[in-house]
Amino acid sequence: MKKTPFILASWLRERMIPVSIYIAEALIFMMIAALYGYEGVLANMTYALGLVMFLGGCYLVWDYLKYRSKYRELQQLLLAQERADELPQTASGIERVYQQIIRAQEAEKRALITQLDEKQQDMADYYTMWTHQIKVPLSAMDLLLQNADGEPQIVKQLREEVFKTGQYVDMALHYARMESISSDLSFTKIDVDELVKKALKKFWLLFSGAGISLHLNECHAQVVTDAKWLSFVIEQVLSNAIKYTKDGSISIYGTDEEGRHVTDGCAYLVIEDTGIGIGESDLPRIFERGFTGYNGRLGEKSTGIGLYLCRQIMDRLGFSVRVESKRGEGTKVFLKIAQEEL
Repeated sequence: MKKTPFILASWLRERMIPVSIYIAEALIFMMIAALYGYEGVLANMTYALGLVMFLGGCYLVWDYLKYRSKYRELQQLLLAQERADELPQTASGIERVYQQIIRAQEAEKRALITQLDEKQQDMADYYTMWTHQIKVPLSAMDLLLQNADGEPQIVKQLREEVFKTGQYVDMALHYARMESISSDLSFTKIDVDELVKKALKKFWLLFSGAGISLHLNECHAQVVTDAKWLSFVIEQVLSNAIKYTKDGSISIYGTDEEGRHVTDGCAYLVIEDTGIGIGESDLPRIFERGFTGYNGRLGEKSTGIGLYLCRQIMDRLGFSVRVESKRGEGTKVFLKIAQEEL
């Protein structure tokens, strides 16, 4: 809020012309009285001028207090971002016209926002419908490939590509639902190890052909959260680990706040790989929407959406996520999860 000296200066600037005219008129009266030189006229005019100046001063004080009150009220409305309907009453015709202009513009703005919200909702509904519909032929293709005769390696590669396509469809579905995630959340007590095992079972096809060893240490952590959204985060991190690990291993384990490995409850669920890693210059921006970095540009595999969604989802769930990595030395993703006292 603006301080009183600023308001006073603003009021003086707005009242300078009428006050100057008032003083000039008083001086003119004094000059005329002095020119006529009647006995006692100048003294009487001085008395009258003093009385008028006193009354004028009282008016100016009242006007300033009223001005300051209205100024502060408008400033409060601005800070609170209230609607134009809350504007203070005014007796000025010009101010009423200004308020009418503001109300008309606000009504137009609300109409545009409503139209935009409707368009965004229509688009989200369309993407949701599309992702559900596209899963049907994807499931059918995967089933046909499981029973297909032919070159086993080619069939396996086709199944992997169908699976990856399904993952991108899931990403599009979660991205479309992000704006309304609050209404989609369902918090229950879940076992983190069960979520991890389900994700690994889902990704077994990619593991089987990647030549990557897996090390899983259960952390025995139970948390109250939304299983579907947390599962998506785990699957997305696991997908990235497989994608950027040519050979070596992926390890999943729990740690405490100090980073020590634990097997009885954990503060962090860690997914570590021995892949190509992330450059130091890219690391601060990996959670930005659309940022692909050096690895994404090199292999043209990254959409720049996956880790952005992970950060957004973890924030909405009340958790957090951070990454430690060096180029050529692998990556560690730390999923901070809240523990429930048993």
